[in-house]
Amino acid sequence: MNITSDVLKDYVFGELNAVERREVEAAIAADAALRDEVARLQVTQSALFSLREEELPRRIAFVSDKVFEPKWWQVWLNSGPRVGFASAALLAGAIVFHGFAAAPAPVAAPVAAFDQARFEQRISEEVARALPAALEQAEKRHRMQLASAIKEAESKYQRLRQDDQMAMEASYSLFTQKQAARLVAYAQSGAGGVQ
Repeated sequence: MNITSDVLKDYVFGELNAVERREVEAAIAADAALRDEVARLQVTQSALFSLREEELPRRIAFVSDKVFEPKWWQVWLNSGPRVGFASAALLAGAIVFHGFAAAPAPVAAPVAAFDQARFEQRISEEVARALPAALEQAEKRHRMQLASAIKEAESKYQRLRQDDQMAMEASYSLFTQKQAARLVAYAQSGAGGVQ
């Protein structure tokens, strides 16, 4: 029997009948290159079986589909000159409305003299009263940001650790398969020398 890569693939996936399987096993036992190829195919097979199945997309959208065309309001809002004109018109309308609708301001009573020292004292009191609350809010926000950054770093570390573990498991699996193939080859070559 002529052993091709397709025949080896059928052998690994168990698609050969008993007679063909025995012929392939005999050829594998006699040829180290075929044993290495079978070992590589078995590693590939185990990698394929370890992948999870994913659902195929139900519909594929093409660029020419109407789904990708922007809505009328998206086209309008993405135009800088149109938005600028609308903003200017709205501002002009508000100014005109205010000019006609505003009642005349009543005549104010005479203003008392401005006391600079009292004004500065009041400002310093307001600042002293508002400063602790602002500092507490800033510290709270900083603690939340720090906790979020730590959590994100920990999850990234976990993902990297899992990736490393999977790579090590795959490497170990490949190593054990190669060792098993070498042991079989050694046993078969030793059995052949005893006869």
